[in-house]
Amino acid sequence: MYPQIIEYLPVFVNFVIHFKKIMNTISEETWLEWIDRLSDQHYVLIDQVIPDRTFAEIKTYYQSLLTQEEFAKAGIGTLQDFQIDKNIRGDWVYWLDRERDKPLTGFFSLIDEWIARLNRYCYLSISDSEFHLAYYPPGTFYKRHLDQFREQNNRLISLVFYLNEKWQPGDGGELKIYQDDREILVEPLGNRLVLFKSDLVEHEVMMTYQGRESLTGWLLYQPAGLGFLAR
Repeated sequence: MYPQIIEYLPVFVNFVIHFKKIMNTISEETWLEWIDRLSDQHYVLIDQVIPDRTFAEIKTYYQSLLTQEEFAKAGIGTLQDFQIDKNIRGDWVYWLDRERDKPLTGFFSLIDEWIARLNRYCYLSISDSEFHLAYYPPGTFYKRHLDQFREQNNRLISLVFYLNEKWQPGDGGELKIYQDDREILVEPLGNRLVLFKSDLVEHEVMMTYQGRESLTGWLLYQPAGLGFLAR
């Protein structure tokens, strides 16, 4: 066996062991329960879905990027309609790239597994995804909206994963979900995941009084940038 292979073999073995542990933490029954809720009510809320190690990796990387001022002001719309309007949304974002953002390899491995499960159980034909880290400074919000663009309708499932470890009642920043005649408030607690249908669930981010941290993304039925079909 080549010396180079011997040198990196322990690292590879540790990665495989960690990957198997992640994949085995969620049973088939639990997945089916989540998918039933997503199908029936168009959203599902899941706590403690990501292993502690992966959560720590995301949190550490998030803080390093925030400290280095890598986030940019978020806007609304797409392509020629893109604009920045602080009266509609006030967050700052950092778009993720699998090749560049290697510290999040564990997270992307989880996403691949989730996509495989959703495709298997829901026949969604998800073929791509896009994610960004988001930061809402105190005093900011995002008004009621849908995640599905009129000109680019390839977003199927929206995903919001919260990173706030010490969130308290009164800190604001709740996700408000509009559903028929109901309004559901979701507190942005650390290691809490919200999945919802991008084209059906109107939602908003309420005024936040503390820095609000999340990883937000979308599961797509076409590669990002190719979903230019009329709704």
